[in-house]
Amino acid sequence: MLARLPERVRIYEVGPRDGLQNEKAFVRTEDKIRLIEALASAGVAKVEITSFVNPRWIPALADADRVAAGLSGYPGYAERFTALCPNMLGLDRVAHTELREVAVFMSASESHNLRNINKSRDETYPKFEPVFQACADRGIRVRAYVSVVWGCPYEGEVDPAEAVDVAARLLAMGAYEVSLGDTIGVGTPLQTRRIIDAMAAKIPLEKLAMHMHDTRGTALANCLVGLEHGITTFDASVAGLGGCPYAPGASGNLATEDLVYMLNAMGVDTGVDLEKLVAAGALAQELLGRTLPGRALQALAAANH
Repeated sequence: MLARLPERVRIYEVGPRDGLQNEKAFVRTEDKIRLIEALASAGVAKVEITSFVNPRWIPALADADRVAAGLSGYPGYAERFTALCPNMLGLDRVAHTELREVAVFMSASESHNLRNINKSRDETYPKFEPVFQACADRGIRVRAYVSVVWGCPYEGEVDPAEAVDVAARLLAMGAYEVSLGDTIGVGTPLQTRRIIDAMAAKIPLEKLAMHMHDTRGTALANCLVGLEHGITTFDASVAGLGGCPYAPGASGNLATEDLVYMLNAMGVDTGVDLEKLVAAGALAQELLGRTLPGRALQALAAANH
């Protein structure tokens, strides 16, 4: 028997950033904006629109400034849109936009942090300090990602205590929320229970989100465990786009349509119009010129024809 589920869940859409960052073919700025607006109009609570990192590292998102500017004037811009911004150079670019929320990221494992950020974890925290301080001064909220919480491509299973320490330190630095990532999609429900229990011993659950990849088909099962524990924010990517360029074998994120379909059917309010979300997923397929892995997208799109 299921435990009592939350009445409402917040969907944090990462497709335009986490999804498109891996694409070899550059998606035009105007098409990125079309996709973001389609997702926002579907009622998704947050849309991560781009990443303000050095374009040499992520060429697919080299147009971050133009994307942010092109969305100017969209209703609820400051409340709805956010972007990845790992350092002061990126934050200086954010200052020229209407964004009032950014995200930073680091890893639960030392090896992945070195590959992803080119720094040890202990070297990473001091680099974040000026970002957190500047955001506090400017009234910008900071979200934090912790990658490879369930498993690392270089170290294997990660000790939950390591992830708890990273998450707690980021919250102490000023993050309003920490998103826990199963970056390579190895998590299982019992493991998820152990991780959340370890987190809950030191961190309020309302400060945590889950960011699951569906590499081995267990993302929804893991989300259900999170729901039963009281997690109410879940990251997902339109049509299942995405992966991690620094995690071999990390296929797409959990598809937003799959998550919303399950939650709607279980009576959990997401605020998302599933029909409009499916249309956004169809647009993503059109822009990329291929079928994407979201299962609910394929089933519902076929049913509508």
